[in-house]
Amino acid sequence: MDTQCLPVLLLLLLLGASVPHLSRGLPEEDIPKEDGVLVLSHHTLSVALREHPALLVEFYAPWCGHCQALAPEYSRAAALLAAESAPATLAKVDGPAEPELTKEFGVTEYPTLKFFHDGNRTHPEEYTGPREAESMAEWLRRRVGPSATLLEDAEGAQALRDARDVVVIGFFQDLQDDDVSTFLALARDALDMTFGLTDQPKLFETFGLTKDTVVLFKKFDEGRADFPVDEELGLDVGDLSRFLVTHSMRLVTEFNRQTSPKIFAARILNHLLLFVNQTLAPHRELLAGFGEAAAGFRGQVLFVVVDVSADNDHVLQYFGLQAEAAPTLRLVNVETTKKYSWAGGEPITSASVAAFCHAVLHGEIKPYLLSQEIPPDWDQRPVKTLVGKNFEQVAFDETKNVFVKFYAPWCSHCREMAPAWEALAEKYKDREDVVIAELDATANELEAFTVHGFPTLKFFPAGPGQKVIEYTSARDLETFSKFLDRGGELPEEAPTEEPTAPLPELLTNSTMGSKEEL
Repeated sequence: MDTQCLPVLLLLLLLGASVPHLSRGLPEEDIPKEDGVLVLSHHTLSVALREHPALLVEFYAPWCGHCQALAPEYSRAAALLAAESAPATLAKVDGPAEPELTKEFGVTEYPTLKFFHDGNRTHPEEYTGPREAESMAEWLRRRVGPSATLLEDAEGAQALRDARDVVVIGFFQDLQDDDVSTFLALARDALDMTFGLTDQPKLFETFGLTKDTVVLFKKFDEGRADFPVDEELGLDVGDLSRFLVTHSMRLVTEFNRQTSPKIFAARILNHLLLFVNQTLAPHRELLAGFGEAAAGFRGQVLFVVVDVSADNDHVLQYFGLQAEAAPTLRLVNVETTKKYSWAGGEPITSASVAAFCHAVLHGEIKPYLLSQEIPPDWDQRPVKTLVGKNFEQVAFDETKNVFVKFYAPWCSHCREMAPAWEALAEKYKDREDVVIAELDATANELEAFTVHGFPTLKFFPAGPGQKVIEYTSARDLETFSKFLDRGGELPEEAPTEEPTAPLPELLTNSTMGSKEEL
């Protein structure tokens, strides 16, 4: 730069004048795109944040299966927004290739999606909604535009109600009230519902209202549910959220790929499942009584129908059932994962279904645990095979040091460590006081503890007290051996904890978690 120009530039800056070249910083780089999605690096992120005030960024890894599954939906979401000229942009960052960015934004698993608003780099909002194109696009629409439609007349209200199966309208006498802000904030994330609001007295009259009320309209069951706003306490977002989730669900929901995400988003902990074969008329006749019983447990128990003739083998496996067991009932608490079995012996009717629910809720029925049968040759190989029925007898044998791998057949981390585990068992096979074992934790449940990830490794040292030591170090023969030789103590130089695969969401169609760790 010509030094003679410096005094002029300094004078302009002191006077508050805008100097375009300096205010922009470096010249804008040409950011590449793939399938309508910006491809960012640590060099171009700042440019993208400056140029795009509503920017959703996916941190992905090329090897991540969940990222690969997301890619077409993510590109389609970008296309949907571009087609309607929405002021929102989608971008992506190759996490392993950009360690500076993954560290800056605390990315620990893939894919991770973060939303940057108005160039705010320090406090991005994490996207945790459904990974479907329309859901991602709608989530962004509700951040760059209104999350609810302002209704002026009955025609507008009717048109909104006609458009979707579930529509929520907030009737507020004063649109400047804090309750309106609460309502709109909730609407930003409730993507499976359409929202409207109004302050028009004629609409209050049309729908028989005299005070502020949130009304959920639906094209099924009772058709309408009202949530009056407390005149003293105002609108509580937690109470309203629970109300909307509870009343937006059908009294009876058939389990499939489309409904499973909503079933688990309902935050109703107790799920009652009716297993039937929908191709058989006698089974279909049971649905009426099942539905009649559901009304008395709304908000307490979620009623779900599982068709054993459809692609629901994973659900049957979770409950330890065969398709031939239908018709039957199972109740599960999705928080504790405790399962309760229908005794049978009587027809499945509205009365018997209600009686079963009451018995479980009142603690009159004990939960059951899944267990495979003990294999005849369970102790013939170096790696012993444990199931629910022989676990405690082996693991808590006071004369043995027992090292157990809890695995899932589909878990890649488990498969990777299998050779080291076999080698460990071979090395100690002649030690009478050491047992190396494994248990399929997807088919066997234990009363002592719950397995939350795979593989989980636990050491049960000899002696009284049923002591349990969690192993979280390197999964190699040398470190395993040092751990055993030290009686369950890790060497000081042991590497840090290795990744595990999360337990799949109960009853979902996926066979693995939805993210992969770095």
